[in-house]
Amino acid sequence: MNGTFPIRSLAVAASVAGLALLLHPTVASSQGLPTITVGVGEATSPQQVSSALQVLFLLTILSVAPAILLMTTAFTRIVIVLSIVRQSMGTQQMPPNQILVSLALFLTFFIMTPVLTTINDTALQPYLKQEISQEQALERAVKPMREFMLAQTREAELGLLVEISGRPAPANHEEIQTMTLIPAFMLSELKKSFEMGFMIYIPFLVIDMVVASVLLSMGMMMLPPVIISLPFKLLLFVLVDGWGLIVGSLVKSFH
Repeated sequence: MNGTFPIRSLAVAASVAGLALLLHPTVASSQGLPTITVGVGEATSPQQVSSALQVLFLLTILSVAPAILLMTTAFTRIVIVLSIVRQSMGTQQMPPNQILVSLALFLTFFIMTPVLTTINDTALQPYLKQEISQEQALERAVKPMREFMLAQTREAELGLLVEISGRPAPANHEEIQTMTLIPAFMLSELKKSFEMGFMIYIPFLVIDMVVASVLLSMGMMMLPPVIISLPFKLLLFVLVDGWGLIVGSLVKSFH
């Protein structure tokens, strides 16, 4: 990973990736991306009406692009695993949601940097230099994102979505529709995140069971076991460098 890659370029490349995933190449070829100007006036030709509709279409896409982009990156797995960690420790709202989401976002950018760098080098910069057309830029931007999702998508989920779509089985990965690949990728991420969450939950569950058994044997049935087990779970988590292990496991799971 290039540590000197500008944050601004990375963010722009991420936006281009989200836009490219929403704009199918056939759509992009049939109607180009218009320039945006703010003004109110009477249309004097059908071309002006068409341009206004294109602007409305583009603004609609941009409004949902962040959500689509988050669902096609590493964010889903990371934020679910971090939420399960907090719940398994029983710390209620500590760390707060803002901290978990912020950590998940920065880890997502860290993991997706190679993909976004490729999009910036092969699609965004050539398009800004007017070396390629809009259609070519969108096609080049989609390719790295598809490769990332295909590498993380399981065959079972992909086969399920292909079967549900009713289309013939693709001969290779290039024939898989992007709209079929995205939900298959999301299902795979949900499955992997819950598998990781299950493994994280087991040590904390053992501590809860031991504390509950000790309290029961001492006849202290009115004392909630969570009050006694929470300090021990926090101590265990700190001693084994829990955050480092979890973040390291999350990053390595994408390689």
